Amino acid sequence: MGAESVPRREVVTGRPRPCDGTTAPRPAASPETRPAPQVDASVRRLMREQLRAALIATALLAALLGLLPVVLRVLPFPDAASRVPPGVWLLLGVAPYPALLAIGAWYVRRAERNETGTARDETATGAPAPAPGERA
Repeated sequence: MGAESVPRREVVTGRPRPCDGTTAPRPAASPETRPAPQVDASVRRLMREQLRAALIATALLAALLGLLPVVLRVLPFPDAASRVPPGVWLLLGVAPYPALLAIGAWYVRRAERNETGTARDETATGAPAPAPGERA
């Protein structure tokens, strides 16, 4: 029982060359291969909308988590030196998670709505819409 030979895998990273060994000339860009100006503008608009949503979600998360130490400092705790009240553990261990889930769900819905709206706009203007599963 010897080791069976496994065929070697090779990864091709370049364009196929002609059989005679010369490199093929690069084809000139035709109007069909260049993106339409509307598509370029809609992609830029989509990127701006996605960036805006990401910045809003980041600001909300930073405010939520950044204000926790302030809230803990401001809350009056009786005899905080001897024992940590259970409210602190609830505030630290339980309270942030529903807010984190809500912010994450909002961001995902917003991103999907932005992408769907961009695809709908491209379809309405006659520009090529991305294929299903393909990102713009």
